[in-house]
Parts: sequence; C-alpha cells; structure tokens
Amino acid sequence: MADLKAQFEQAQKDVKTLTRRPDNNDMLLLYSTYKQATEGDVKGSRPGMLDMVGRAKYDAWAKLKGTKPDAAMKQYVDKVAALLKTHK
Repeated sequence: MADLKAQFEQAQKDVKTLTRRPDNNDMLLLYSTYKQATEGDVKGSRPGMLDMVGRAKYDAWAKLKGTKPDAAMKQYVDKVAALLKTHK
C-alpha cells in the first residue's frame, strides 16, 4: 500500500510534465480515477444540462462508484505511465 501511494504521488507530479495535452477521454479518466482514489464515491447531484464539462466529469467519476481507492490509484498510475510514453 505504501509503495502504491508513493507511485500515485509520483504520477501526480509526472503528469504535469507532459508536453502535449491528453485527449478528453484520457483527461476524464485521470480526473475520475484521481477523485475516486482521494475522495471515494461521487457525492452531490449531477450538474445541469448547460454545464457540459461538469456533467462529463461527474459521469466519469460516477462510473467508478464502488471502486476501491487502491484500484483507482493503480488505474491512475498506469494511465500516467502510458501517457508519459506517448506525450513526452
């Protein structure tokens, strides 16, 4: 667990070094796995129709409902590792 947490923290630093912006699907995956790992299941109500970005983020996070924080951390670390290979 401590090793995964260290990898997760390093991945948060590494993602800021990307030279190209990931596509929207990758950004939503990064957002949702980070939120699931740090805050757990989504809270609050779904944003309205006019808040398309907020709605997409909420939906991506809601899809991970029930995912354990460790599993979300692992997904985040794996995605950042893949992005570092293609966006550096």
